[in-house]
Amino acid sequence: MKGLIDFVNNLRPSFEKGGKYAWLHSTFDAFDSFLFVPKTKTCCGAHVRDCMDLKRVMTVVIVALAPAMLFGMWNVGEQHSLAFGLDMSFWGKFWYGFLRVLPLIIVSYVVGLGIEFASAQIRGHEVNEGYLVSGMIIPMIMPVDVPLWILAVAVAFAVIIGKEIFGGTGMNIWNPALLARAFVFFSYPTKISGDVIWIKGVGKAAAGELVDGFSGATALSQAGAGIAPDALHTVAGQPMDAMQMVIGNMAGSIGETSVIAIAIGALILIYTGIASWKIMVSGVAGALFVAFLGGIGAQEGTLAAYPAYYHLIMGGFAFGIVFMATDPVTSAQTECGKWIYGFLVGAMAVVIRLWNPGYPEGMMLSILLMNTFAPLIDHFVVSRNIRRRVKRAVVK
Repeated sequence: MKGLIDFVNNLRPSFEKGGKYAWLHSTFDAFDSFLFVPKTKTCCGAHVRDCMDLKRVMTVVIVALAPAMLFGMWNVGEQHSLAFGLDMSFWGKFWYGFLRVLPLIIVSYVVGLGIEFASAQIRGHEVNEGYLVSGMIIPMIMPVDVPLWILAVAVAFAVIIGKEIFGGTGMNIWNPALLARAFVFFSYPTKISGDVIWIKGVGKAAAGELVDGFSGATALSQAGAGIAPDALHTVAGQPMDAMQMVIGNMAGSIGETSVIAIAIGALILIYTGIASWKIMVSGVAGALFVAFLGGIGAQEGTLAAYPAYYHLIMGGFAFGIVFMATDPVTSAQTECGKWIYGFLVGAMAVVIRLWNPGYPEGMMLSILLMNTFAPLIDHFVVSRNIRRRVKRAVVK
C-alpha cells in the first residue's frame, strides 16, 4: 500500500495547478479519493464530526443492493432454463445470468461516469460519488434484453437532463435511475412495457424447436389481465403462488423480483441509518390502505379483487420503496414529511395499478410524481410547525 501511495503522490504535482496535466485535476482527484481516504479533515472549531462521508454512504448502498443483484443474475439463468426446458445447474444458471447482466452494468458505468467526469472537468469541480449507486440501480430495473445502445441513451438522458443541469449530485429533483427507466418506457415502450419480460438467449423450447427468445407475462400483468391468484403461472406454465413471488423465482426486471433479497438490503440500509424506515413503513401502509379500499366490492377477475398484500410482492413495489423512494436527495427531508411522502408513494402506486389499464406497473410514476412534490410537502410541514410555535409563544 505504501508503494501505491508514493506512486500517486509522485504523480500529484503534475495534476495540481500549474502542472502539465492541471486540466485533468478533477479526474486525478476522483481516483485519489476512490483509492484513499480524503485528506480534508476538521481540525478546529465547532463542526459536526462523522465517519460517514459520501463515499462510505455509497459503498454501503452498493452492499445493500448486492443480494438483489446476485439473486437477479441467478434468476435470469433460472428463467432461461425454465423457458427452454434446460437442465442447468445452480452455478450454470448464475454464470449465464452474470454474462447477460454484466454488459448492462459496464455500459451503465462507462456512459454515466464518463459524463460525470466530463462535466466535472468542464466545471472544474470534484467528481462526486453519487453515480456509483445510480449506475448499479439502472441495470437492475431494466429487462435483461434491453439493447445496450438504448441503455446508453437512457443513462445519458438521466445524467445530463436529470442531474447535471441541476448542478450535479445532491441538486437533482428526480431520481436519476427512475428517469432512465421512464425514458426507455416512453421512448421505446416495446422494450420495457411493464407487462411482458423477454427471457434472453437462444435455446430449444419444450417442443424441440430452436427459438431465439421467449416472452413471459409478469405476475402483475397476469393479475391485471383478470387471472385469479391461484391461476398465476411462470414462463414455463407452472403454478406460481405468493411464496414463490416472495422468493423471486419469476419473470421480471433483473433486481426487482426477490422480496427476500430486497428485505436484506432494507435491513442494511435501516441499520446503518442511510435510508429512512419511516418512508418504507408508510409506503407499505399507503399501498395496503388503497388496495384494501379498492377491493371493497371489487368485481371478481380484476386486480382490485386480489388480496391487498399481493401489491407488495408483485412488480417493482418492494425494490422501489426500499432503494428509490428513500433516496435522501429526492425524498422528503422533514421527519413528518417522510411519513406523508412515503404514504403517498405507496398509495399512488396502487391507484395507478388499479385504475390505469394502460400501465400495469405504477411504482415508477408514483415515485417520480412524489419526487416533484417532496419540497412542497416539506414546506407545508415546516410552515405548520412555525405556526404552532408562534401560537405557543408568550409575548411579554
